[in-house]
Amino acid sequence: MEPNLIELKNPKMKQEIFEAYVDAIYKRFNIDSPVELFVKTKRRDIVDARYILYYMCRMRPMRIRYIQQYMLDKGYKISHSSIIHGVAQITKLVDEDSDWKNLIEELKIDVLQPE
Repeated sequence: MEPNLIELKNPKMKQEIFEAYVDAIYKRFNIDSPVELFVKTKRRDIVDARYILYYMCRMRPMRIRYIQQYMLDKGYKISHSSIIHGVAQITKLVDEDSDWKNLIEELKIDVLQPE
């Protein structure tokens, strides 16, 4: 376990929700595999998908610490401030562009009504 990450008391509480979001997001962004969301890259589609993941988890609401742990469980170490930055970026886009707002709403529906 990372020295600056404490063990969560109930780490599985929202993990199913996290996993459902991962599944919906990677499919919507036409990413080959959900694993790609957890690989360090600056590819814009992957970065946007990760930011949307952070945003949707926070709107659930899910603690940043939980998001951080679930990302780490997938092999992607992310800082608290980076998650906040990603959420802020998507919040701005959703507030300014109805297409982004519609995308988030569609993803919520995808999660509630999986194939």
